Amino acid sequence: MRLRVVDLSRVLAGPVCSMVLGDFGADVIKVERPGSGDETRGWGPPFDRSGQSAYFLAVNRNKKSLAADLANDTDRALVLELIAEADVVLENFLPGALKKLGIDAERLLDRNPALVWCTISGFGAGSARPGYDFVIQAESGWMSITGETNGSPMKVGVALADVIAGKDAALAILAAIVERDAGTLDRARRHIVVSLATSAIASLVNVAQNVLVSGNDAKRYGNAHPNLVPYQLFDAADRPFVIAVGSDAQWLSCAKALGLEDLARDTALCTNAGRVEQRDRVVAAIAARTREKNAQHWIDLLDRQNVPCGLVRTVKEALINSGADAETGLPPSVSGTVRTPPPRLDEHGDALRALGWRAFTP
Repeated sequence: MRLRVVDLSRVLAGPVCSMVLGDFGADVIKVERPGSGDETRGWGPPFDRSGQSAYFLAVNRNKKSLAADLANDTDRALVLELIAEADVVLENFLPGALKKLGIDAERLLDRNPALVWCTISGFGAGSARPGYDFVIQAESGWMSITGETNGSPMKVGVALADVIAGKDAALAILAAIVERDAGTLDRARRHIVVSLATSAIASLVNVAQNVLVSGNDAKRYGNAHPNLVPYQLFDAADRPFVIAVGSDAQWLSCAKALGLEDLARDTALCTNAGRVEQRDRVVAAIAARTREKNAQHWIDLLDRQNVPCGLVRTVKEALINSGADAETGLPPSVSGTVRTPPPRLDEHGDALRALGWRAFTP
């Protein structure tokens, strides 16, 4: 039997999580407010020809929609019936809000020993602060390391804290299901709490470790790298492109491909540590050279030497040949299947009320 997921979440992190589970084949019921549904249904323009917002379409495929008012006795009873036969409940309500509506996670976990409950919050289980990606990016340190060296702190162009937290939640849920099926999952760990703040801070990885090891705070490097040189954006005659040298052998190949033989012969630059020490000199020499020709000229030369490099593409350019679809969004980044487009509000309400989980065909 496929995994059964009752998704009480909304906006981005939770829907990303349930979409990932749906891509893997789970049966997902998206419970939404009658009338308005998930807030992102109204987050536009753009809207497609049927009136669905692009934002909603991005993260809600492979789900059935049920409009239910949790303050209504009949609707709440239906949701509780669905939860009684579910494997997973996913929600991102503020602390205590669901319990006030008669949906008590701890009681339901006690009643159903097979149930896994995942709460996604902004700042942790005990915090009533709403979790918005922009605030998380500010408080997690991301913005302090993003942007030009002498410019203002800058957020990432995607709501990445939400996306990472959603994928963390999917990973934690699947790990819990594996443990449950093996009979090793204890009661305490059946209630998973994933916070955007924790996921964002964990994503600092090597930047955080630099601070821990050196004792010095991280700073902004613009399109450069704190630990590698050259590893940044350069302007060609027509458009920007990036060079990403990750080894000393690649450095020699890079310098030769660009015709910078004097740098290739300089023993002070033969190690990455030496190049970091002389960052300004190395970068200035490459920048002067790359402005002489179009980006594709340099890409071709660097590719022949197996030096990592790439054009700075627009989103529209990046989507070419990606398999993305205006109705079902980007294809799964891991193994998964796009089976159904994002649902209209309460599109499956009648079937779910009449048949419950039997509304999902094998």
